[in-house]
Amino acid sequence: MSFDIHEQNGLVFLTSPLLAGVRHGFSTRAGGVSPAPFDSLNLRTGCADSPENLRENFRRFCGAIGADHHRVVLAKQVHETTVRRCTAADAGKGLWSERDYTADALITNERDLPLAVFSADCGIILLYDPVRSAIGAIHAGWRGCAGGIVEKTVWELERAYGSRPGDLLAAVGPCIGQCCFETDCDVPAAMTAALGEAAAPYLARRGAKWHVDLAGLNRQWLVKAGVLPERIGLCGLCTACRPDLFWSHRKMGEARGVQCAMITLT
Repeated sequence: MSFDIHEQNGLVFLTSPLLAGVRHGFSTRAGGVSPAPFDSLNLRTGCADSPENLRENFRRFCGAIGADHHRVVLAKQVHETTVRRCTAADAGKGLWSERDYTADALITNERDLPLAVFSADCGIILLYDPVRSAIGAIHAGWRGCAGGIVEKTVWELERAYGSRPGDLLAAVGPCIGQCCFETDCDVPAAMTAALGEAAAPYLARRGAKWHVDLAGLNRQWLVKAGVLPERIGLCGLCTACRPDLFWSHRKMGEARGVQCAMITLT
Protein backbone atom coordinates (compact mmCIF):
# COMPACT_ATOMS: atom_id res chain seq x y z
CA MET A 1 0.00 0.00 0.00
CA SER A 2 1.54 3.29 -1.08
CA PHE A 3 1.90 6.25 1.27
CA ASP A 4 0.07 9.57 1.05
CA ILE A 5 2.02 12.80 0.56
CA HIS A 6 0.95 16.02 2.26
CA GLU A 7 2.02 19.67 1.96
CA GLN A 8 1.36 22.21 4.71
CA ASN A 9 2.79 25.72 4.38
CA GLY A 10 5.71 24.36 2.35
CA LEU A 11 6.38 21.44 4.71
CA VAL A 12 6.11 18.08 2.96
CA PHE A 13 5.55 14.83 4.81
CA LEU A 14 4.24 11.31 4.23
CA THR A 15 1.69 9.18 6.04
CA SER A 16 0.58 5.56 5.74
CA PRO A 17 -3.14 4.86 5.17
CA LEU A 18 -2.76 1.83 7.44
CA LEU A 19 -1.93 4.10 10.37
CA ALA A 20 -4.85 6.47 9.81
CA GLY A 21 -6.04 5.77 13.37
CA VAL A 22 -2.95 7.27 15.00
CA ARG A 23 -1.01 10.51 14.53
CA HIS A 24 2.21 9.89 12.66
CA GLY A 25 4.38 11.08 9.82
CA PHE A 26 7.55 10.52 7.82
CA SER A 27 9.37 13.80 7.25
CA THR A 28 11.10 14.97 4.09
CA ARG A 29 13.74 17.67 3.71
CA ALA A 30 11.21 20.33 2.65
CA GLY A 31 9.68 23.02 4.83
CA GLY A 32 12.25 23.90 7.49
CA VAL A 33 14.56 26.79 8.33
CA SER A 34 18.03 25.20 8.19
CA PRO A 35 20.62 26.52 5.70
CA ALA A 36 22.67 24.41 3.28
CA PRO A 37 23.86 21.67 3.52
CA PHE A 38 21.04 20.96 5.99
CA ASP A 39 18.37 22.62 3.89
CA SER A 40 15.81 22.75 5.09
CA LEU A 41 13.77 20.52 7.45
CA ASN A 42 16.83 19.03 9.12
CA LEU A 43 16.06 16.98 12.24
CA ARG A 44 19.62 15.82 12.89
CA THR A 45 20.92 16.66 16.34
CA GLY A 46 24.64 16.83 17.06
CA CYS A 47 25.59 18.39 13.73
CA ALA A 48 26.67 21.91 12.78
CA ASP A 49 23.09 23.09 12.42
CA SER A 50 22.02 25.36 15.27
CA PRO A 51 19.83 24.19 18.19
CA GLU A 52 17.42 27.02 17.37
CA ASN A 53 16.97 25.75 13.81
CA LEU A 54 16.45 22.18 15.02
CA ARG A 55 13.81 23.17 17.54
CA GLU A 56 11.96 25.25 14.99
CA ASN A 57 12.09 22.37 12.50
CA PHE A 58 10.72 19.96 15.11
CA ARG A 59 8.03 22.50 16.02
CA ARG A 60 6.93 22.67 12.39
CA PHE A 61 6.97 18.93 11.75
CA CYS A 62 5.28 18.05 15.04
CA GLY A 63 2.67 20.72 14.40
CA ALA A 64 1.92 19.24 10.98
CA ILE A 65 1.21 15.76 12.37
CA GLY A 66 -0.42 16.91 15.62
CA ALA A 67 2.35 16.06 18.10
CA ASP A 68 3.80 18.08 20.99
CA HIS A 69 7.40 19.03 20.12
CA HIS A 70 8.16 19.76 23.78
CA ARG A 71 7.51 16.11 24.66
CA VAL A 72 9.11 14.32 21.73
CA VAL A 73 11.46 11.43 22.62
CA LEU A 74 14.37 10.98 20.21
CA ALA A 75 16.13 7.70 19.55
CA LYS A 76 19.89 7.68 20.09
CA GLN A 77 20.88 5.33 17.31
CA VAL A 78 24.04 3.21 17.37
CA HIS A 79 23.05 0.50 14.85
CA GLU A 80 22.33 -2.02 17.61
CA THR A 81 19.14 -3.76 18.75
CA THR A 82 18.25 -2.04 22.01
CA VAL A 83 14.51 -1.35 22.46
CA ARG A 84 13.62 1.31 25.04
CA ARG A 85 10.30 1.41 26.86
CA CYS A 86 9.54 5.13 27.11
CA THR A 87 7.59 6.84 29.90
CA ALA A 88 6.68 10.42 30.77
CA ALA A 89 10.11 10.77 32.36
CA ASP A 90 11.61 10.59 28.85
CA ALA A 91 9.56 13.48 27.45
CA GLY A 92 11.78 15.98 25.64
CA LYS A 93 14.92 13.86 25.71
CA GLY A 94 17.20 14.48 22.77
CA LEU A 95 15.76 17.90 21.94
CA TRP A 96 15.27 19.71 25.24
CA SER A 97 17.41 17.56 27.54
CA GLU A 98 20.19 14.99 27.25
CA ARG A 99 19.50 11.36 26.39
CA ASP A 100 20.67 9.00 29.12
CA TYR A 101 20.32 5.97 26.88
CA THR A 102 21.15 4.51 23.50
CA ALA A 103 18.30 2.87 21.64
CA ASP A 104 17.49 2.15 18.02
CA ALA A 105 13.84 1.41 18.81
CA LEU A 106 11.35 3.09 21.14
CA ILE A 107 7.98 1.85 22.44
CA THR A 108 5.29 3.30 24.69
CA ASN A 109 1.63 3.09 25.66
CA GLU A 110 1.54 6.59 27.16
CA ARG A 111 -0.46 9.42 25.62
CA ASP A 112 1.15 12.52 24.15
CA LEU A 113 4.63 11.03 24.10
CA PRO A 114 5.84 11.26 20.48
CA LEU A 115 8.54 8.76 19.49
CA ALA A 116 11.05 9.60 16.74
CA VAL A 117 13.64 7.58 14.82
CA PHE A 118 15.90 8.86 12.05
CA SER A 119 17.21 7.91 8.62
CA ALA A 120 19.40 9.06 5.79
CA ASP A 121 19.06 5.69 3.94
CA CYS A 122 18.33 3.25 6.79
CA GLY A 123 14.96 1.61 7.35
CA ILE A 124 12.46 3.40 9.59
CA ILE A 125 9.34 1.56 10.74
CA LEU A 126 6.31 2.64 12.77
CA LEU A 127 4.12 0.17 14.67
CA TYR A 128 0.63 0.71 16.10
CA ASP A 129 -1.49 -1.61 18.19
CA PRO A 130 -5.07 -0.28 18.02
CA VAL A 131 -6.29 -2.90 20.50
CA ARG A 132 -3.87 -2.26 23.38
CA SER A 133 -3.12 1.36 22.39
CA ALA A 134 0.63 0.96 22.11
CA ILE A 135 3.14 2.25 19.56
CA GLY A 136 6.70 1.66 18.44
CA ALA A 137 9.30 3.35 16.24
CA ILE A 138 12.26 1.42 14.83
CA HIS A 139 15.53 2.39 13.14
CA ALA A 140 16.63 -0.65 11.16
CA GLY A 141 19.67 -0.16 8.98
CA TRP A 142 21.29 -3.28 7.61
CA ARG A 143 23.05 -4.08 10.89
CA GLY A 144 19.91 -3.67 12.96
CA CYS A 145 17.91 -5.57 10.36
CA ALA A 146 20.34 -8.49 10.41
CA GLY A 147 20.37 -8.34 14.20
CA GLY A 148 16.61 -8.79 14.38
CA ILE A 149 15.63 -5.43 15.87
CA VAL A 150 12.25 -5.50 14.11
CA GLU A 151 11.26 -8.84 15.58
CA LYS A 152 12.65 -7.83 18.97
CA THR A 153 10.50 -4.69 19.01
CA VAL A 154 7.37 -6.72 18.25
CA TRP A 155 8.29 -9.04 21.13
CA GLU A 156 8.88 -6.08 23.46
CA LEU A 157 5.45 -4.64 22.64
CA GLU A 158 3.95 -8.00 23.58
CA ARG A 159 6.01 -8.33 26.76
CA ALA A 160 5.45 -4.76 27.95
CA TYR A 161 1.87 -4.09 26.93
CA GLY A 162 0.31 -7.40 25.91
CA SER A 163 0.24 -6.51 22.21
CA ARG A 164 -0.50 -9.44 19.92
CA PRO A 165 1.55 -9.46 16.69
CA GLY A 166 -1.57 -10.17 14.65
CA ASP A 167 -3.15 -6.94 15.89
CA LEU A 168 -0.23 -4.72 14.92
CA LEU A 169 -0.24 -2.32 11.99
CA ALA A 170 3.14 -1.51 10.48
CA ALA A 171 4.42 1.18 8.10
CA VAL A 172 7.87 0.75 6.52
CA GLY A 173 9.06 4.21 5.55
CA PRO A 174 11.36 5.52 2.81
CA CYS A 175 14.87 4.06 2.74
CA ILE A 176 17.56 3.27 0.22
CA GLY A 177 16.13 0.97 -2.44
CA GLN A 178 17.54 -2.15 -4.04
CA CYS A 179 18.30 0.02 -7.06
CA CYS A 180 20.95 1.93 -5.09
CA PHE A 181 21.94 -0.28 -2.13
CA GLU A 182 25.04 -1.89 -3.66
CA THR A 183 27.26 -3.92 -1.33
CA ASP A 184 29.92 -6.56 -1.10
CA CYS A 185 29.05 -10.01 0.21
CA ASP A 186 29.08 -9.06 3.92
CA VAL A 187 25.54 -7.66 3.94
CA PRO A 188 23.85 -10.57 2.11
CA ALA A 189 25.83 -13.02 4.24
CA ALA A 190 24.53 -11.36 7.41
CA MET A 191 20.96 -11.35 6.12
CA THR A 192 21.12 -14.99 5.08
CA ALA A 193 22.59 -15.99 8.44
CA ALA A 194 19.69 -14.20 10.17
CA LEU A 195 16.75 -15.13 7.94
CA GLY A 196 17.93 -18.18 6.00
CA GLU A 197 16.32 -18.80 2.64
CA ALA A 198 13.65 -16.20 3.42
CA ALA A 199 16.27 -13.52 2.69
CA ALA A 200 16.96 -14.74 -0.87
CA PRO A 201 14.16 -12.83 -2.69
CA TYR A 202 15.59 -9.54 -1.39
CA LEU A 203 19.21 -10.14 -2.46
CA ALA A 204 20.30 -9.84 -6.10
CA ARG A 205 23.81 -10.50 -7.47
CA ARG A 206 24.70 -8.05 -10.24
CA GLY A 207 28.23 -8.64 -11.45
CA ALA A 208 30.73 -8.38 -8.61
CA LYS A 209 28.26 -6.63 -6.31
CA TRP A 210 25.04 -7.42 -4.49
CA HIS A 211 21.94 -5.24 -4.45
CA VAL A 212 19.88 -5.40 -1.27
CA ASP A 213 16.17 -4.69 -0.75
CA LEU A 214 16.30 -3.32 2.81
CA ALA A 215 12.59 -2.49 2.99
CA GLY A 216 11.70 -6.00 1.82
CA LEU A 217 13.98 -7.57 4.42
CA ASN A 218 12.47 -5.46 7.20
CA ARG A 219 9.02 -6.48 5.99
CA GLN A 220 10.13 -10.12 6.10
CA TRP A 221 11.13 -9.67 9.76
CA LEU A 222 7.68 -8.26 10.53
CA VAL A 223 6.04 -11.30 8.94
CA LYS A 224 8.41 -13.61 10.81
CA ALA A 225 7.39 -11.90 14.05
CA GLY A 226 3.73 -12.60 13.36
CA VAL A 227 2.52 -9.33 11.80
CA LEU A 228 -0.03 -10.11 9.10
CA PRO A 229 1.14 -9.25 5.55
CA GLU A 230 -2.03 -7.27 4.80
CA ARG A 231 -1.32 -5.11 7.85
CA ILE A 232 2.10 -3.99 6.56
CA GLY A 233 2.48 -0.94 4.31
CA LEU A 234 5.64 -0.07 2.34
CA CYS A 235 6.45 3.45 1.19
CA GLY A 236 8.43 2.31 -1.86
CA LEU A 237 10.45 5.51 -2.28
CA CYS A 238 14.26 5.32 -2.47
CA THR A 239 16.09 7.96 -0.44
CA ALA A 240 19.09 7.83 -2.77
CA CYS A 241 16.97 8.33 -5.90
CA ARG A 242 15.03 11.31 -4.55
CA PRO A 243 17.40 14.07 -3.38
CA ASP A 244 14.52 16.51 -3.83
CA LEU A 245 12.71 14.82 -0.93
CA PHE A 246 15.33 13.03 1.17
CA TRP A 247 18.89 13.04 2.41
CA SER A 248 21.02 10.03 1.53
CA HIS A 249 24.23 9.14 3.33
CA ARG A 250 25.40 7.14 0.33
CA LYS A 251 24.90 10.03 -2.05
CA MET A 252 25.75 12.99 0.22
CA GLY A 253 28.12 11.73 2.90
CA GLU A 254 28.09 13.59 6.22
CA ALA A 255 27.23 17.03 4.79
CA ARG A 256 23.48 16.54 5.14
CA GLY A 257 20.51 16.40 7.45
CA VAL A 258 18.23 13.50 8.35
CA GLN A 259 14.55 12.75 8.02
CA CYS A 260 12.51 11.10 10.75
CA ALA A 261 9.54 8.87 11.41
CA MET A 262 7.33 9.94 14.31
CA ILE A 263 4.26 8.48 15.99
CA THR A 264 2.20 9.54 19.00
CA LEU A 265 -0.88 8.38 20.89
CA THR A 266 -3.47 11.06 21.65
